[in-house]
Amino acid sequence: MSVSRLHHVAGITVDRIGQAADAARDPSILRLENMDTDVAPPPAAMHATHQAIEDASCNSYLPFLGQDALRRAAASHVSKLSGVQYDWSTQCIISAGGLNGILNTLLALLEPGDEVVLGDPIYAGLLNRVRLATGVPKLIPFVAEMSGWKLDLYALKRAASPRTRAVLMVNPSFPTGAYLIREDWEQIAEFCEATNAWLLYDAALERILFDGRPYLHPASLPAMAERTITVGCVTKEYRMIGWRVGWIVGPSSLMNDVARVSMANVVCQVGIAMPGATAALTTQENGLAEAVEEWQKRRDVLLEELSGLPVIPPHGGWCLLVNVKQLGMDCEAAARLLFEKGKIAATPMRSWGDSGDQYVRFVYANEPMQRLRGVRERIQAAWSK
Repeated sequence: MSVSRLHHVAGITVDRIGQAADAARDPSILRLENMDTDVAPPPAAMHATHQAIEDASCNSYLPFLGQDALRRAAASHVSKLSGVQYDWSTQCIISAGGLNGILNTLLALLEPGDEVVLGDPIYAGLLNRVRLATGVPKLIPFVAEMSGWKLDLYALKRAASPRTRAVLMVNPSFPTGAYLIREDWEQIAEFCEATNAWLLYDAALERILFDGRPYLHPASLPAMAERTITVGCVTKEYRMIGWRVGWIVGPSSLMNDVARVSMANVVCQVGIAMPGATAALTTQENGLAEAVEEWQKRRDVLLEELSGLPVIPPHGGWCLLVNVKQLGMDCEAAARLLFEKGKIAATPMRSWGDSGDQYVRFVYANEPMQRLRGVRERIQAAWSK
């Protein structure tokens, strides 16, 4: 029997679909199941990584909290985006990817039974980390509207309790692609103040915004700098998935505890990956704008292909959801048919929050537009009676 901390930790289903697609060895299968991208990382990042392989200082456990150059770059990066000045030596810790940073922060924040507010549907991996840290997820619906997803602010207000410890928000939300407008952030800030809660801001996708939507960092709101912990990474915006480098930036009052957890969990980051991450954060030629433009085009192609199906347009990020429950299907069965009859690898979202099992997720960041065209015919072949 599993230990108690694993009783509510479910699989993420992405691994199962990905393994099946790998095992098939069929290049005609559309790989829409995993958060990968074929858009190349910044050249400066790749060059710095090649050099790091021959740098003896990168073949070391030290420094435990991350290389100084990267801590400086990450703190400066968050400072520029938020307008809050962060000291790299006391307010920035490097993590082994963004989700490692999320888990380490939760472990530093939560007592058993503390509640963490999240949007719904939500990535199962975030729910699992809350549970592993002995927290209790408190889910707030994202409401599906014709024009996009909208956070239910009334449900947010009702979520307050004496056990509220943190709000964990991703913007644009993952996996919906919901975009939080200023009013949403202001209501979240008011909620954090009323409940004396931390805001744990998952910034992995923060500038992957479509249709000219403006960027806002929540630490820039009044009184939120002292409550906001930003966890970022080079994974999505800089297309550096295999580097496994992230950062935690926040109030110095919490950083000592986060540092203690970090040195007990994973110990240190990937030495040869940190110079590449530093280069990505400090080069002007990072390719982000061009990448966002490309991902938006792919989103638009997929929305066109899925016209007539119950799909809510994402306002950012890498993926969109199809509501298969409205089509009278179970998400697992729908995904199986897509794979077997349509040669589409897509993720059934069972265990991705209270409403996740209504959806199948398509990731559009890893297939070029010419491959995405024709998805309609594949879906018709899979789901036709």
